Amino acid sequence: MEDLKNRYVSLCVESLKAPNACILEVFAENMSRDGSLKLTGNDRLKHRDRLTDDDMLVLTKTLKGNAAIKDLDLTYNCITDKGAVYVADLIQASESLQSLDLMCNNIEADGAEVIAKSLHKNKSLRKLRMTGNKIGNKGAMQLATMLQINATLEEVDVSDCDLATQSVIAFAIVLHNNRRIHAINVSRPLLFSLQEETTVHMAQVLKVNKTLRELHMGKHGMTDTGVERLCEALKINFSLRYLDLCCNRITRDGAKSLSEVLKQHGTLEILDLSFNRIEDDGAVYISEAVTHPHSKLKALSVTSNNIGKTGLMSLSEAMRLNSCLTHVYIWGNRLEEPVCVDFSQLISSGRLLEEHTDVSPYEVDGRVCLAEASHGLRRHYYWTSRYGKDRDSSNSALALIASESMALQIYPDLHS
Repeated sequence: MEDLKNRYVSLCVESLKAPNACILEVFAENMSRDGSLKLTGNDRLKHRDRLTDDDMLVLTKTLKGNAAIKDLDLTYNCITDKGAVYVADLIQASESLQSLDLMCNNIEADGAEVIAKSLHKNKSLRKLRMTGNKIGNKGAMQLATMLQINATLEEVDVSDCDLATQSVIAFAIVLHNNRRIHAINVSRPLLFSLQEETTVHMAQVLKVNKTLRELHMGKHGMTDTGVERLCEALKINFSLRYLDLCCNRITRDGAKSLSEVLKQHGTLEILDLSFNRIEDDGAVYISEAVTHPHSKLKALSVTSNNIGKTGLMSLSEAMRLNSCLTHVYIWGNRLEEPVCVDFSQLISSGRLLEEHTDVSPYEVDGRVCLAEASHGLRRHYYWTSRYGKDRDSSNSALALIASESMALQIYPDLHS
């Protein structure tokens, strides 16, 4: 990294710009073995200055031609459309960069367009994360068009990017023919129709696409009708491993449809139903499906679904009957004392590891209670391996797919 530091300082002198202390600090450290370079703007412990467009001008010049950099993390900085031009130049010139994380910057439609065009000929980048940049419908359409041309991208995250119905449908159309994309996150679009067009189009994708392993459709306003359409497709799809439907309007009927898929579907391994409305009946349907011999579900999140004793007890019983399910997240439901006792026993017996759930048992005056633990399905998302905690749990992102499922790379015990 010393060579990079010297080159950076030299280019700063040439450009008459003061070196950024954050960049100097990172260049002074030894590069990680996997070739990752983390220049994040949210590390409060180190009081880092967030990178600006001017910083990006010099930084990208510094990194050009460096084949050692495989993974570039620029999250939580102040990069705008102007800085995106410099990032696009780096992408276009790079033959080694495999992962680019631009989460929570200030890139809008024009910046997304130049990044998309830089990827028309790029043959190295595998992962692109744009989460939290307000690229809107125009920028998203440019990225969707790019995916019709680019032949190497495998993971695309455009969640919280203010996508509209048109751009979500455009991504779905691309996935009909794209055989490289393994994971896509289109969570929290800005939808104003009640017809669930985006869900209908994604259901059509699942009928024909045999490559997609991971699909995130949180905050789509999805109802039981939309879930039924997805489930019709899932019954003939044997490639999807991870389905994220959090923060929708799914009730017990939607849960029942999903339970039928779990009974017939031998490949779905991770299901996120957090912040829906499945209640006791929905939890019972899912629990019954988990005990079915064909179910291969390994991780389930039903946090904040207004589930009471009946539903949660059925879920704990399902865990006793089927050892395949190893990760369960239940916080935010009605944790009555029998539920607390039951899950405490699961944890104390070793059937449910504390790091595989979001509750932790404790006793007060002889009564067993459950406290919230900072664990959840978001721990399987790909930035967790770098930061180590769930502190970014308010955001959605893609999980790593390796071989069959990205998310299972971080937690190999899910895949054993």
